[in-house]
Amino acid sequence: MKLAARDIKRYLAQPAPAKPAILLYGLDAMRVSMARVTLLNALVGPQAAEDMRLDRIAASDLRKEPARLIDAIKARGFFPGPRAVLLEDTANSLSGTVAAAISEWRDGDATLVVVAGQLRPVDALRKLFETAQNAYAIPIYDDPPSREDIERDLLKAGLKNIDAPAMTALVALGGELDPGDFAQVMTKLSLYKIGDPSETSIADVQAVAPVTIEADLDDAIRAVEEGLANDDAPQLQRLAVQGDSA
Repeated sequence: MKLAARDIKRYLAQPAPAKPAILLYGLDAMRVSMARVTLLNALVGPQAAEDMRLDRIAASDLRKEPARLIDAIKARGFFPGPRAVLLEDTANSLSGTVAAAISEWRDGDATLVVVAGQLRPVDALRKLFETAQNAYAIPIYDDPPSREDIERDLLKAGLKNIDAPAMTALVALGGELDPGDFAQVMTKLSLYKIGDPSETSIADVQAVAPVTIEADLDDAIRAVEEGLANDDAPQLQRLAVQGDSA
């Protein structure tokens, strides 16, 4: 089945009811990768790899040994807990192998997570998941994070007191930066505010936002040339917060 767009983010964070197999696909590799991490953490937990409850299989390896997929799904882990099998860089040519694994799935087997790039409606891999009743096809769109997404991430980071200008700035950054860069901004903001119970302000956001505009760099260079202290040059403050040295 194809998961409705309105349900994707909720399902990635809380994948219930569980399906034997889930397909993640999309044009933006970074967004697909972040969705994969979110889904696997929800399915099997962040320590699954260390506990040997997550089996990663490269598509290139599966072409040489198709039976490996079913074996991985049927295997029983040494440690208790849910298991998952991750099949990455999956191409249409493997749709038959994936279909065979789904047909063999039984209660107690590992959840199969298949990751692919952009897929057309006519592509065999996408059609397999969209027509199967025991599998989900989840398209990952290139939409920027919504205000609700950002608020949820801030709460997870322990930041509950955000003023309106700061939130507006974060929403704007979410629309301008690629997902990886924006995730770094959110991480830096949570670290920047550790031990600081005051309201998160626009100044806090500006302090951790990436310095990417030529004018900012020119001002920073000028500040260095004039021997200004960090407190007198906001651009240098931002660079310092991000771990750079003037």
